[in-house]
Amino acid sequence: MAQDTEPAPPGDDCAGPRPHCPFRAGGGESGAALARRAYALILAGGRGSRLMQLTDWRAKPAMPFAGSLRIIDFPLSNCINSGLRRIGVATQYMAHGLIHHLQRGWNFLDDQFDEFIDILPARQSARDGGYVGTADAVFQNLNPIRISAPEHVLILGGDHVYKMDYGVLLADHVAKGADVTVACVVVPLAQASAFGVLEVDADWRVTGFQEKPAAPKPLPGRPGHALASMGIYAFRAGFLYDVLARDHADPRSGHDFGHDVLPPLARSGRLYAHCFNDSCVNMVGDTPYWRDIGTVDAYWAANMDLVQVTPDLNLYDDHWPIRTHLAQLPPAKFVFNDDGFRGHAVDSMIAPGCIVSGSAIERSLLSLKVRVRERGLIEDSVILPNVEIGRRVRLRRVVVDKLCVLPDDFRAGYDEAEDRRRFHVTERGITLITPEMLGQTVHQAR
Repeated sequence: MAQDTEPAPPGDDCAGPRPHCPFRAGGGESGAALARRAYALILAGGRGSRLMQLTDWRAKPAMPFAGSLRIIDFPLSNCINSGLRRIGVATQYMAHGLIHHLQRGWNFLDDQFDEFIDILPARQSARDGGYVGTADAVFQNLNPIRISAPEHVLILGGDHVYKMDYGVLLADHVAKGADVTVACVVVPLAQASAFGVLEVDADWRVTGFQEKPAAPKPLPGRPGHALASMGIYAFRAGFLYDVLARDHADPRSGHDFGHDVLPPLARSGRLYAHCFNDSCVNMVGDTPYWRDIGTVDAYWAANMDLVQVTPDLNLYDDHWPIRTHLAQLPPAKFVFNDDGFRGHAVDSMIAPGCIVSGSAIERSLLSLKVRVRERGLIEDSVILPNVEIGRRVRLRRVVVDKLCVLPDDFRAGYDEAEDRRRFHVTERGITLITPEMLGQTVHQAR
C-alpha cells in the first residue's frame, strides 16, 4: 500500500511491453450497474506524518488542496461519478475538521434510495483500541458493510489525489472472476520500495506481492520500472469477510493489507491486478494522474502543477466534477492599478473570498479568504485558507498554513539559513510556515 511518497506521473502506465489485459469496456455487466450493488470504504484515519506540521492539527485527508478542495474530495467524487452511492469513511486521527467537512459538504445523498455516506470512527471500546492496521480498520467496520449486503466491497485510501472510474475496476474484477483485485500504477524502480510491488502473469493474475521491498522486482521488458499497488482494492464481499476474520484471529498478524493479507492471496492465485489507465477512459482532457502527496515537497509540487497552462489534472471537466463543500463567499477581488501598486495575478489560481490589494501574485495558489495587502510579491507559493498577509510582504516557494498572520515587511523564501532558524525548510528548499512557528495561537479546527 502506498504511503507518503511522490510517484512519477503515471501517464504511460502499462504502456509498452506489458502483460495482456483481458478486460476491455463493453463486455459483461456494466461498471455502473456493479457500482450500484457495491460498497466503498474510504480509509481516512491517517495522519501523514511526513507532511510535518501541516498535520499536527488535521488528518491528511482533510488537507486543503487546489484552493477550495480537500484531499478526501477526490475519492468521494470518484465514488459519486462512478455511480457508487453507498460509502463509509473510517476516521481516527484528528478527525474533527474532516467530520466537519463531510457533514457540511457531503450530506446530499438520500438514504430513502439506499444512498449514504456514513462516518465511521474507530470503535475504541474496552477491548478494541484505535485501528492497528489497514485490514483492522476494515474489520472493525464490517457490521455496517454487512448491513448494506453488497456484492463487492471497494477499499480506498482517503489521502490520494486522482480521478478514477471505479466502475471500470469493478467490471474488470468481475470479468476475471477475481476474489480480490488490486489497482496498480507503473513507477520508477528507484521509487518502488515505498510501495507494495506486484508480479503478474499474462492474464494479470498476481503471482507475487511484496510490501515495500528493499530490492523491488522490475517489470519484464521494462527494467527501470515496477508495478506498484495504489492501495485500492476490490473484494468479493463474502471473501473479504472470511479473509479478515482469519487475519483478526491470527496473533502473528500486523493486520495490514500490504504486509499480511495480500501476499498469501498472491501465492494462492486468487489475486489479480488492474491497470489504472484502463479506469481513466472517461477523463476528458486528462493524462492519467495519481499522486500520494505525502511530503511537503510533494504537496507543494502537486498544487503548483495546477497553475500550469495545461495541467495533467483537469479540474474543469464537467463530465467528471470534483465536488466539495463551498462556503457562500464573494468572488476574488483585485484592487489598485498604479505602477508598483497594482493588484494582479498571473499564472495563478485564486479562490473565492480572496482580496488582493495592490500586490502581485505570480505562479501561486491562494485558497479561500486570503487577504493580501499593498505592495507585496508572492511567487511560486501555496497559501492555505484564512491567511492574512501584511503590506510589503515577499514570499517565494513557500507553503503558508491556514490562519497565519504575516506582519508588514515579512519575508520568506529568500534566505534559506534564516528561514531554517524560524520555519521548516524541505530538501527541495520549500519553506513551510505555520501559526505556531510565528508564535500565534489559533482556536479553530483546520
